[in-house]
Amino acid sequence: MATRDEIKFLSNPSIGKDNKKYCRFKKFGIKHIDYRDPDFLLQFINEQGKLLPRRITGNSLKYQKKVAVAVKRARHLAILPYVADLLK
Repeated sequence: MATRDEIKFLSNPSIGKDNKKYCRFKKFGIKHIDYRDPDFLLQFINEQGKLLPRRITGNSLKYQKKVAVAVKRARHLAILPYVADLLK
């Protein structure tokens, strides 16, 4: 009989698990999001350069809007690219 390590799943078996998401800004007390810090802003962007939604990042509405503004400012100043293939 095959063990669990030998079985290949078509989908991720850990999809049903509920990991509690949290707003990292509220947890660590971050008040200001700096648009000049591209390494921090890359955490909120996928490989194609799109902003990740709140349901994935776990940010609150207030800080998700601030992240979006910071990313847009960084893109305007050419700190972050608008479109990228395999950014990370």
